[in-house]
Amino acid sequence: MLSIVVPIYNEEKIIDELLGRMRMALNSLDTKYELVFIDDGSTDSSLFKLLKLKSDFSELKVVQLSRNYGHQAAFTAGLSVSEGSLIVLMDGDLQDPPELIKSMYEKITSDPNIDVVYARRISKKESLVRNFFMNVFHEIFGRIKIDKTVEDVGNFSIFRRTVADAMLAYREKSRYLPGIRFHVGFKQEYVLYARDERFAGAPKMSYRKLTNLALDALFSFSDYPVRFMLILGLVGILVSLLGIIYVLISKLTGIAPFGWSSTLFFISFFASLQITFLGLLGEYIHRIYKEVQDRPLFIIKKIFR
Repeated sequence: MLSIVVPIYNEEKIIDELLGRMRMALNSLDTKYELVFIDDGSTDSSLFKLLKLKSDFSELKVVQLSRNYGHQAAFTAGLSVSEGSLIVLMDGDLQDPPELIKSMYEKITSDPNIDVVYARRISKKESLVRNFFMNVFHEIFGRIKIDKTVEDVGNFSIFRRTVADAMLAYREKSRYLPGIRFHVGFKQEYVLYARDERFAGAPKMSYRKLTNLALDALFSFSDYPVRFMLILGLVGILVSLLGIIYVLISKLTGIAPFGWSSTLFFISFFASLQITFLGLLGEYIHRIYKEVQDRPLFIIKKIFR
């Protein structure tokens, strides 16, 4: 069976179109399927609409979380209750086209050695500012991760149950599922697609949420921030040594050193370095604290089967 896991947060304007397009796309496949929709603490009528549509969609399983836990936690909740031997992760805003599921399904079933097929974007219809920051993140993440193929890759993917179980074994609270999906290994292939614009409504991932997700990805899968601190610290030591040498030489030769401006420059420079280092260390300490707390990643209030 094929499980389609879709997190929903305040998407009342999209649900009818989403379910309609998903049914048309999935009915063309010769396989049983279930639709696992996770209501991530919606405050509009999203849950009501999903429950109302259950009578028309026998394949629909609605998972209600006790509150809003966030995009990645909602995906994880859906993974934990999905029952298919193949699982699809996709966003619920119709930027991930349901019609692409057929190509991904055919690719993964054509070769038993393929364990993951993910969708890689060749273009995306976003605002210029949003596009810029997303491109910067993917460029950085692509350089620090396994290879360049992780650029322009999100949650949209299909994978086997063994991969899902491996991903669920990762219990960190600061989650970035595309990174975890690459980190578990297995043979992975991809299909190309053009990411659509939202069908209706405003994006639910604000710039603040996107920034937090980007930081979780960088701090969870890279030691670059710590190495950056070390390199910058060594550069600072080199600069200070050069400054000391200059002062000594100027004293010995009788050349007056810079006055208070040079002193202020060095104090400001090293103070900024220290504050930056403390901030980066604080990011790690905050994530360590969340892991030590070991609070549940999500709480399921009710499952409507």
